[in-house]
Amino acid sequence: MPSVQSVTVMVLVGAGSRYETKKIWGLSHFVEHMAFKGTKKRPTTLEIASLVEGIGGEFNAATSKDHTSYYIKAASKHLPLLLDVLSDMLLNSLFKQEEIDREKGVILEEMNMREDMPIYKVGEILETLLYGNTPLGRRIIGEKEVIKSLKRKDFIEYLQGYYVPENTVIVIAGSAGEIRNSKFEIRNLVNKYLGSWKKQSFKKFKKMTDKQTRPALEVVYKKTEQAHLCLGARAYQQNHPDRFALSVLSTILGGGMSSRLFLEVRERRGLAYYVKSSSERFQDVGYFVTQAGVDLKRIEEAVRVILSEYAKLRNCEIAKLKNEELKKAKEFLKGRLILELEDSKEIASLYGIQEILQNKIKTSEEMMKKIEKVTKEDILRVAKDIFRLEKLNLAVIGPYKTRQQFEKLLRL
Repeated sequence: MPSVQSVTVMVLVGAGSRYETKKIWGLSHFVEHMAFKGTKKRPTTLEIASLVEGIGGEFNAATSKDHTSYYIKAASKHLPLLLDVLSDMLLNSLFKQEEIDREKGVILEEMNMREDMPIYKVGEILETLLYGNTPLGRRIIGEKEVIKSLKRKDFIEYLQGYYVPENTVIVIAGSAGEIRNSKFEIRNLVNKYLGSWKKQSFKKFKKMTDKQTRPALEVVYKKTEQAHLCLGARAYQQNHPDRFALSVLSTILGGGMSSRLFLEVRERRGLAYYVKSSSERFQDVGYFVTQAGVDLKRIEEAVRVILSEYAKLRNCEIAKLKNEELKKAKEFLKGRLILELEDSKEIASLYGIQEILQNKIKTSEEMMKKIEKVTKEDILRVAKDIFRLEKLNLAVIGPYKTRQQFEKLLRL
């Protein structure tokens, strides 16, 4: 990225919460926290944070169901230091029991925070509804009693099973500064800090299959001023040939302020402050979802409107899907991708996630071509496939003590 002056170094490990047993539920996320708690070379959190912030850098990490990522972004001249710090965190974290015990309190408070944020909690409820009491259906952050019970040996065993070079991707994106983008010299630099990492095998996750024969519903009672809902449908895994068509369909329905759902749910009826659609794709399964925060007394109307918009696409004739709407959705997706390409952190994530999860990278240009090739026939075929009664799943958080009012709504 010759036009930028920053560089992002990102480490991605092919392990997340779906790799866990119930005995260590939440450990993937806990490991991510502990990487910042001191290494042999930099024994305290303060030393690591002061070093990165002392060069004006930003650093963070994230845990998902299927991977964990760590990154530092700073001025390009600091690239060797970024690799030094991240490799130190990756290979030499101390995992002191006293730090583990202290961090348990932090994670428990993070759990409490998420319980008080139904806008996030409702998505977890939907995934549990979809995948049940399986690693993919359990929330990433874990369960309180399990977190309280974790010991240092649990962390060490987990690292030995997943944090290995064959299961790790290093991405460097941005300006390489003094190294001047020389791939050969950058490889030498990476080898300097990670070349001694011993190779070994790593554990795999148990694959899921989509099985559903009737619509599913979960209502969680919580005294709130706004109801939050996720209306989902089982869809496609990461490499499915219709994944780009699904992205365009999602944009038509709930991508931006000119989408069908935004106009119908918010602008014309005033039912919600936010409404959006998206898709989540794992290596073996996936789903499409519309999420909204709606008026407590008008939630039934909101669900009906969303289902109505699903049905309109499912039952639409080719001629009635306007070329202008299809073109706008494609340009929306391509435009957002272009905006992401201006940020070295987003670039690192875009390429790194593909490599760690799919072992095959599509460039941004290839993605745009795939988006452009989506036809009206593709959109309507996908709509007919996923918007079926037996694939529907509705998760609700709000002051509702019964399910009956929602059970009658799950019809297309």
